[in-house]
Amino acid sequence: MRQLIKQREIVVDEWRYADEDPLGRERALILPFARWQEERDRWWLWDGRLGVRIGPSDPVAALEHDFLRISLVAIEFGGIGEGRGYSQAQLLRRRYKFTGELRAVGNIQRDQLFYMARCGFDTFELPADADLEAALRAFHDFTVAYQPALDQSVVLTRRAG
Repeated sequence: MRQLIKQREIVVDEWRYADEDPLGRERALILPFARWQEERDRWWLWDGRLGVRIGPSDPVAALEHDFLRISLVAIEFGGIGEGRGYSQAQLLRRRYKFTGELRAVGNIQRDQLFYMARCGFDTFELPADADLEAALRAFHDFTVAYQPALDQSVVLTRRAG
C-alpha cells in the first residue's frame, strides 16, 4: 500500500489511480485529466469518490464546474524547476474556491513541501524511495514568512507590529 503525507501525518493512501484500477472497483479513483474530459458523463454517474490528476499544461479552469463531483485534485510536478503546479494550486484554492483534497504528486522533494503547503496543498505523494518521517520535518523548517499565503503562517511584517 502506498503511503503519503496528508494533513501533516503519514497515512495509507485510500485512493487508486485509473491505471491501477481501470474499472473503479476500489470506490476512490483518480482519473487523468484527459480521461475525465472525455468520459465526464460516464464518471459523473459512478457511485465512488473521484479525483482528477492534472499536468502542468492542463487548464484548471476546465474543472471549475466539476467540484460538486470531484473531491480530489492531484497536481503533477515533473521536476524541481517546474513551478506551474504552485500557480495551479493557488488558482484552485483562491479563484475557484476548491475545498477538496489538493495533492502534490510526481518529482517532489522535501524542501518543496513547506512552500507547497503555503499554496494550498494538504496532501503530498512523494517518490516511493522518499523518507516520509524526514519529509514531515520540512513543515517546521520556517516559523515566519515574508508574504501572505493560503496557510496560517505568521507573516514577518505583521509579527513586527
